[in-house]
Amino acid sequence: MTLLKVDNLGKSFGGVKAVDGISFELKAGELLALIGPNGAGKSTTFNMVNGQLKADQGSIVFDGHELVGQKPREIWRKGVGRTFQIAETFASLTVAENVQMAMLSHDGKLFSMWRRAADHKRDEALALLDQVGMKAQADRPCSELAYGDVKRVELAIAMANAPKLLLMDEPTAGMAPKERNSLMALTKELVVQRGLAVLFTEHSMDVVFAYADRMIVLARGRLIAQGKPLEIRDHPKVQEVYFGSGKTFEKIAEKAAEVNAAVGAATA
Repeated sequence: MTLLKVDNLGKSFGGVKAVDGISFELKAGELLALIGPNGAGKSTTFNMVNGQLKADQGSIVFDGHELVGQKPREIWRKGVGRTFQIAETFASLTVAENVQMAMLSHDGKLFSMWRRAADHKRDEALALLDQVGMKAQADRPCSELAYGDVKRVELAIAMANAPKLLLMDEPTAGMAPKERNSLMALTKELVVQRGLAVLFTEHSMDVVFAYADRMIVLARGRLIAQGKPLEIRDHPKVQEVYFGSGKTFEKIAEKAAEVNAAVGAATA
């Protein structure tokens, strides 16, 4: 089932077309990677889907709702979660309270001063933390966590509104290779369990090729290719504008395939 449909999307800044008439679709249960060189229009596209930027043209239809012109909070309430390149949590609150704060916001009770976050849907918060492997640290302040664990907490926060679509902005930025694979394997598991759709940007090509079901490639604001990883690997235009030589590109894809096989064996 198509959950997100982007059609003829465009955005200009002055006389520069940052995004120039791109179209793509995303289905439930699918991880779609949005990649491209610096200045390709990735962040602009991502922020239009999230509502941080308003499109100049085109449409973004999510689960039957037009998102263009809607604010990020309105989009979030419709079932769109998001993680950020730099993990955003409340360092002074416990792990569980961070998730409970997101639940309070979703339930429209964030500004009910009589209600403490620690009293709100704790069992549901713990269940989410259990899914991301952080239940045992539920009562620790986020300030005490390693960065990889903070990213897991952020993922639980993003899941607090039971989203159908999850937007992940460079989810593995700043993480070691082992942590990167652990986080993305967890994300893929959640996609399968919950039937989520995930749109993510990422600079680590090993992560992209290991975990993306499909890829869309932007260059200078235009969509130049889309398809499955092997199709993108062999696409001459992608190799030319993004990866340089095909030989280098093939090595990245081969390494990622090994990671994907190992992950598949571990979770089978």
